[in-house]
Amino acid sequence: MKAEERIVSEVAGALERDTRVDLHEYPIQLLFENGTMTMEGEVGDVRAKKVALELAAAHPAVKGIVDRLHVKPAMPMEDSDLRDHVCNALVAEQILAPAIIRAMVKGAPELVRGGEEVAGCIDVSVEGGIVTLNGRVDNLSRKRLAGALAWWVPGSRDVVNGLEVTPPEEDNDDEVVDAVRLVLEKDSFVNASQIRVTCKNFVVTLQGLVPNETEKRMAEADVWCVFGVDRVENLLETEE
Repeated sequence: MKAEERIVSEVAGALERDTRVDLHEYPIQLLFENGTMTMEGEVGDVRAKKVALELAAAHPAVKGIVDRLHVKPAMPMEDSDLRDHVCNALVAEQILAPAIIRAMVKGAPELVRGGEEVAGCIDVSVEGGIVTLNGRVDNLSRKRLAGALAWWVPGSRDVVNGLEVTPPEEDNDDEVVDAVRLVLEKDSFVNASQIRVTCKNFVVTLQGLVPNETEKRMAEADVWCVFGVDRVENLLETEE
């Protein structure tokens, strides 16, 4: 067996063993060349996508990853409809209220909401169910919240968060905690007051007591939607 084939086999084995990825239901194509692993396919949710990427990156021979993994949409949408829903979600969020929101239609910006240039400008484009956010915002929490809102739209297959933060801010665990708490508070199906959030080296840990397994899973799903989170340790306990 060639070295490249052996590395593919080892990564495939790691994916096979992790039930969060569910390789039987959602097969992933792997190609390894010159230290780079290309991963392509459809996965069940954001968690599965990020876990799969993490498992591949953990192999010592893998120096880079080409990410072509996309999430199976909860509700298939045309690109134009998905773009409109994402724009509407950004417009409805008060924390993003100062920023300009624009829809990119055939490569040209169309103003959705005017705002204050100093607070930033978010351009939303969609192709093949993949949402791309470009432009700039004035802090990391707004960048992360915008990305989570885009992930929450049922038709999203992937979110590429290319928003720049101006002026630049140094990212760290505390910034991640602030953003995770903010996202949990925005989810009406989760009682954020019952959840303690900590973060070390961009690994988020959730602790506390929630009513049931559904809310436990939803809280974890919210965290996976936050830009920059490498792993989630869900230690939430349930009342049921």
